[in-house]
Amino acid sequence: MTLTTTPQIEGRPIREYKGVVTGETIIGANAFKDFFAGIRDIVGGRSGSYEKVLRQAKDTSMREMTERAEALGANAIVGIDIDYETIGETNSMLMVATSGTAVVI
Repeated sequence: MTLTTTPQIEGRPIREYKGVVTGETIIGANAFKDFFAGIRDIVGGRSGSYEKVLRQAKDTSMREMTERAEALGANAIVGIDIDYETIGETNSMLMVATSGTAVVI
């Protein structure tokens, strides 16, 4: 499966549009990671635990979107958009949503 954020793939014309496909992942951050991320914010530096969780959520969302495209008979997804949002009463949940257009190239 070819995945791209661009609206087309150079040298590979789109033969058929299958439709919009999406993937969504909602994850919670546990208190232990929150505690160490807070310390990291005070002393500076990157928060490796949050970065790992973000990557996992993005990968899960992309995989879900890819599976939906495959079910439509597509072999590529173009125009991919990835959105990150905090949700919940205390913004303690993170949603990663991906969308794109499933196509046959």
